[in-house]
Amino acid sequence: MGHPRGLAYLAFSEGWERFSYYGMTALLALYSAQYLFKPGHIEKIWGFAPFRAFLEAFFGPLTPLGMGGAIAALYGGLVYLTPILGGFVADRFIGRTRAVIFGALTMAIGHFCMAFDQTYLLALACILIGSGFFKGNLAAQVGDLYAPGDLRRADAFQIYTLAIQVAVIVSPIVCGFLGQKIAWHVGFGAAGAGMLIGLGIYVSGRRWLPVEPAPLPGHLVEPRPALAAGEGKRIAVLILLIPVLACAYVGNQEIFAAYELWGDAHYQLVFFGWAMPASFLISLDAIVSTLTLVGVVAFWRWWATRHAEPDEITKITIGTLAAALAPLCLALGSLHEAATGQKIGLGWALGFHLLNDIGFANTYPVGMALFSRVAPKAVNATMMAAYLLSLFLAGLIVAKLASLLDKLSSASFWALHAVIIAAAAGVLLLLRTAAGRLLTPTVAAEV
Repeated sequence: MGHPRGLAYLAFSEGWERFSYYGMTALLALYSAQYLFKPGHIEKIWGFAPFRAFLEAFFGPLTPLGMGGAIAALYGGLVYLTPILGGFVADRFIGRTRAVIFGALTMAIGHFCMAFDQTYLLALACILIGSGFFKGNLAAQVGDLYAPGDLRRADAFQIYTLAIQVAVIVSPIVCGFLGQKIAWHVGFGAAGAGMLIGLGIYVSGRRWLPVEPAPLPGHLVEPRPALAAGEGKRIAVLILLIPVLACAYVGNQEIFAAYELWGDAHYQLVFFGWAMPASFLISLDAIVSTLTLVGVVAFWRWWATRHAEPDEITKITIGTLAAALAPLCLALGSLHEAATGQKIGLGWALGFHLLNDIGFANTYPVGMALFSRVAPKAVNATMMAAYLLSLFLAGLIVAKLASLLDKLSSASFWALHAVIIAAAAGVLLLLRTAAGRLLTPTVAAEV
């Protein structure tokens, strides 16, 4: 396809890593709430009593259902924090190749530790640390395959992202079926095997990967430029955006936490006598998100041929408003369930995923573009890492919301999500009015 051979090795390695990660994630909340946190199992988990006390200090008393959703949400948030550590260690001490190998091995150990009740917390820690060393450093190697002016770079990252999307669609089906229909540990074992396959592909392709300069501990690769006049205000606005974006993402992040548990109890999942595993809902979201991402890109290209294309902050505001409508679908479906006594059809699920993914396609990637463009060169890499804190903070918010799953009615639970996201849209409108000039492309170009 006209690309360096190393791209194939990196794309397939990342695809298998995402297979393992999302396969495990699709099972985590269900496994925790429906099996591990039941009497006879929860007592066996090493160190769980102080860990539970720590959680309940923040969230109050937790049932197995609420605790399963809260832990899955925390896990989904922390996974965006550990790449900061992995990138720092790779850049300063061990280099990207060693970091990727260490991360893959650590993740594989974590997946296999999920096979035992006792090592549940150890497994989560291994996967979080391993993902932090693996993901960011592998993506950086994709960029290193190309010279600074090589126009194939953008095409390469699209191919790389396609491998991720395929993995997100397939892994919940494979690991979810094995975990829910055969045995939980078989599903986790499949995720671990996927990680080892990814590591094998990466190691076999090392000679095609970028040559790394020797790390220089304590030294920067290149001197950082000083901040120019006025750039501090742009940094301040970007920092203010982080908690607002975190609130905008709560509907999307809940999909990997309490949503599966709620869906397993409230959706009509039996078809012709066969019960569909709730983990398949993650694959449904991945399919819809792939289609909506392509559709959103095509829409804005079409719009630009006829009208002035909105700037990033406007697109993010529009996306947040769309995302606020998504949990309202589930709230309305819950009211229908309460009125009729019949479980919610998957048409409501499709509406939720469609609105949520349209919103997410207009917020998360557009937010990355906004931070990349507006952040001053002196702190650009730092601000891009800070952008990921929005997903970490979203994970903390979702953890609290997930702990309320069995304390609120279904309609109230999802209406609360809609209110939080709508409030974020309101704040974005205010920021766009008050500080939009600092974020416009013309201002960025002048400084």
